[in-house]
Amino acid sequence: MILHTRTRGNGEPIVFLHTGLQTGLTDFEFQREYFSKDFQVLSPDLRGHGQSISNDIQNFFEDSARDLFETIEHYKLKAIHLVGCSLGALVAIKFAQLYPERLYTLTVSGITPVKPDNWLELHKEDVDSQKNVMKSEEANNYFNQLHSSDWKQFILKGRNEGWYPFDDVKSMHEFDFPVLFIVGERNPHETVGATIYPKANKNVHVAIVPFAGHLVHTEQPEIYTSIVEEFIKQT
Repeated sequence: MILHTRTRGNGEPIVFLHTGLQTGLTDFEFQREYFSKDFQVLSPDLRGHGQSISNDIQNFFEDSARDLFETIEHYKLKAIHLVGCSLGALVAIKFAQLYPERLYTLTVSGITPVKPDNWLELHKEDVDSQKNVMKSEEANNYFNQLHSSDWKQFILKGRNEGWYPFDDVKSMHEFDFPVLFIVGERNPHETVGATIYPKANKNVHVAIVPFAGHLVHTEQPEIYTSIVEEFIKQT
């Protein structure tokens, strides 16, 4: 499917893939404004999010990667700079596996490179937290307004302890194009990638951002943006 996409600016295309339960409009706002001065910025809604209507998320990551391919074909883009965080980063990695020739660069953040020993405990904490979201009238009103599809399907899918694509994340060891891995210092399960990726692959560059955690692009937007800009310029 061709994703509902907002475009802005001119130049080499840079695509931002939002986090889970957000949209192309509500995420990467600072970066969209900044990069649109020199780039063509594309902000798609991932499958089942925003106006990209779908209730088929059984093979979410692979289908979403193919959605993105169809979308850049629709916009007649030969290759892109691809940037994603959390759920968007996982989709970006799957896209990089399937269509490496369509990438200039790949930037990811908010991913867990290695399955933690206490994964079941962490997963249970996430599930309990998401149950509270589903019970919240305020949250329901917000997400119902934001998404045309059933957003609760993603929370239900996340209850499966095997939902996280750790095997896909490992594939970053093999990418032969420039990759930037950005991580906030406050998330130890993510910062472990700073020691793993550069040793395994000389194409992977790493940046650890202070005073930030999982959502480094919103917690430290200026630092994050300057790092991504320098990475793209250098490569």
